[in-house]
Amino acid sequence: MSALWKPGKDRIESAEITRFARFVESRYAHTQFADYERLYQWSISQPAEFWQAVWDFCNVKASASSADVLLDDDKMPGARWFPDAKLNFAENLLRQRDNSTALVSLLENGSRKATSYVELYQQVASLTAALQELGVQPGDRVAGFMPNISETVVAMLAASSLGAVWTSCSPDFGFQGVMDRFGQVQPKVLFAADGYYYNGKAHTALAKISDIAAQIGELVQVVVVPVLSESPDIGGIDKAVNYNDVLLQYSAHQDIDFAQLPFDHPLYIMYSSGTTGVPKCIVHGAGGTLLQHLKEHRLHCDIGPDDVFFYFTTCGWMMWNWLVSGLASGATLVLYDGSPFAEKGQLLLDAIDQEKISVFGTSAKFIAALEKEAITPKDSHKLASLKTILSTGSPLSHESFEYVYRDIKSDLCLSSIAGGTDIISCFVGGCPTLPVYTGEIQCRALGMAVEFWDDNGKPLAHGKGELVCIKPFPCMPIGFWNDPDGSKYHAAYFDQYDNIWCHGDYGELTENNGVIIHGRSDAVLNPGGVRIGTAEIYRQVEKLDQIVESIVIGQEWGDDVRVVLFVVLRDDVTLDESLQEKIRQTIRKNTTPRHVPARIIAVSDIPRTLSGKIVELAVRNVVHGRPVKNTDALANPEALDLYRDLEELTIK
Repeated sequence: MSALWKPGKDRIESAEITRFARFVESRYAHTQFADYERLYQWSISQPAEFWQAVWDFCNVKASASSADVLLDDDKMPGARWFPDAKLNFAENLLRQRDNSTALVSLLENGSRKATSYVELYQQVASLTAALQELGVQPGDRVAGFMPNISETVVAMLAASSLGAVWTSCSPDFGFQGVMDRFGQVQPKVLFAADGYYYNGKAHTALAKISDIAAQIGELVQVVVVPVLSESPDIGGIDKAVNYNDVLLQYSAHQDIDFAQLPFDHPLYIMYSSGTTGVPKCIVHGAGGTLLQHLKEHRLHCDIGPDDVFFYFTTCGWMMWNWLVSGLASGATLVLYDGSPFAEKGQLLLDAIDQEKISVFGTSAKFIAALEKEAITPKDSHKLASLKTILSTGSPLSHESFEYVYRDIKSDLCLSSIAGGTDIISCFVGGCPTLPVYTGEIQCRALGMAVEFWDDNGKPLAHGKGELVCIKPFPCMPIGFWNDPDGSKYHAAYFDQYDNIWCHGDYGELTENNGVIIHGRSDAVLNPGGVRIGTAEIYRQVEKLDQIVESIVIGQEWGDDVRVVLFVVLRDDVTLDESLQEKIRQTIRKNTTPRHVPARIIAVSDIPRTLSGKIVELAVRNVVHGRPVKNTDALANPEALDLYRDLEELTIK
């Protein structure tokens, strides 16, 4: 197979990963890296040396170093990284304090706000003082019900400067979706925007904020961030203050006393998709997150102080946390909140030229949508600054790879990346010094001992299997919230193979030492590259008296996945247009628009296991004409016939 793109000599020699390889060669005897694969093999065979080299090369700022890099390296979970180090995550993101641009915040309605590094530091200092006054201490939770704007970044940095734990979701979440998350972790302070713009409309959030604030018993303050109005009416929200008033009140505070904390001090609480119940609360540590993101940004994405870095994301997706860490590399971050398809995608394409974006991150769905609209950005835009396109959320199709090089730009590195909320980073990704082949992720990421295993737990040199990681890595979660004995954490990743991280992706290695991900190996829905848990939909459908029970799957449709909901109705009920609309409205109101099913179909029975659990994967396989394994485990296998060859699933 011929490469779609190969980096030139100048790009290879100037790349940060090349500099890193030379740095390691000068430090450790008998290390010579003729190519990426040799550097990769060294990184997983000598993990302590590798991660110490990343720490030093990226100049991690810490008040105390650690003589040991890795203890208990044979334990997953249980390995300990940099056990004696003391650092602060926010301090590492705020090292640069000059007039260069740190953040550019763009909204769908056309507004733009730029913030310099020195302004960012000053705003964080003011907000840190305000949080201190409220009694926020290390380990307290601070939450954001926020769009992707600069104020969200300021709030996160202020919280982490004190050692508080940041957690967030986007304002398009319904009340129940928010409470399923924040209700578990009980934040002390809530930052919430008065609304947001999406699909050409302004959506107010004040009533929802009031309901949320009333249900979180630990809240001491709600900080309302003006987006739709400079002076939102916050009178109906208990303990509410205006964000701008807080900044003004504490503007005299110009210095931050960054709390110096252990490497594994909790930084973020992220949430699983909620497939089998309320979302799991995944706790990520400050040191591991920082070190992993520095490695990925600088070495795999070649991001530095001269770069302008954009990723389309919401604050309910881990890519927001990943994007924000770009401050640690000195880059300018472009934040955007709104529909990615505003003006048929032209708004984001315009931003590349207007903001001189060099690293543009998006979803596979966005790229596919541009292609289907026959948009040729190379003809309508200059794109002179663009050197890298990153894609994640779902596998990037062969056609999309070819479209990028044919119709967007022929000389750039197209890096499809894959990992997840579970590790707040990537197992596989890009490399600016490697070729790009159609349909392939370029490489396994440095320091991540990734293999693909067959059903018998044996590594595959070729062929499709389960993505596993066979050695510890610093960004493994430090645990789950409210899981004192670690049993939920262990069950999530280590039950299938003892002492081995089993990620839940299905993929393979290629002859180019690249990777192809074929999708999730569980039942998580993935429309438009956004992970959706089935239980979040079930909880809404169950509210409707007309419906006895339901099952939801993702149907492969074109280059995407669409949500299909099957419902068992009460005897006297018909699935007419009115009921379908009621179902959709209920789901949309309490979750997000992405949860709304594209098809709703009435069935008379739902297949179950002998223990009574519904079997989404079996139904999905039947819908796609695939065999169903182990039907002996079903209490009513005949019910699968109800889902075969349905005419409703053959039409758009």
